Amino acid sequence: MEQGVVEPARQARVAGLCYLLVIAGGLFAEVVVRESLVVPGDAAATARAIAADEALWRWGLAVHLLYLVPGLVMNVLVCGLFRAVEPTLARLALVLSVASVTIEALNLLQLYVPLAMMEEGGALATLGEEQRQALSYLAVRLFPTGFGFALLFFAGFCVLVGALILRSRLVPRLIGLLMILAGVCYAVNTLALVLSPALSDRL
Repeated sequence: MEQGVVEPARQARVAGLCYLLVIAGGLFAEVVVRESLVVPGDAAATARAIAADEALWRWGLAVHLLYLVPGLVMNVLVCGLFRAVEPTLARLALVLSVASVTIEALNLLQLYVPLAMMEEGGALATLGEEQRQALSYLAVRLFPTGFGFALLFFAGFCVLVGALILRSRLVPRLIGLLMILAGVCYAVNTLALVLSPALSDRL
């Protein structure tokens, strides 16, 4: 009996630790790296900044890729904790979370384009420097859009986990309601990104 009580608590602590790693990795990749090197509206300045601090850009890409692992572990543990409440909803939440992480991982290829432009300079000799800079900038600017697509699946995960929390009573109901609200906000933001980018910028 004691083991059954301790095990979920241990899983919850591991899930919490994984989430802290995701937050730390996300802050480094987004704030320390991308916000410091990407110059909004200026492809040439962005290309020069990335070339001047190529190591930082590579670290940002590597850290983002690596923190997807604890992110996935966290999602698996959370779904496992609520599996006994409603197995079907827990499995569906896990599927949505895996889809979200997969899309986010693939989307990171966009951030490698500026590096590929530098590595394959000779092979791309037919493209002028301005064209290479423009293509690199376009790829970098498309990254948030791809991330938004991943968030749409994560939104479903949040809503389902919120519903599981409300059914389980293992966690305060307020947290379940906030999870559902977060999922709805993620979904609305992603749909606005596709249907009305100007509106998405205000959300």
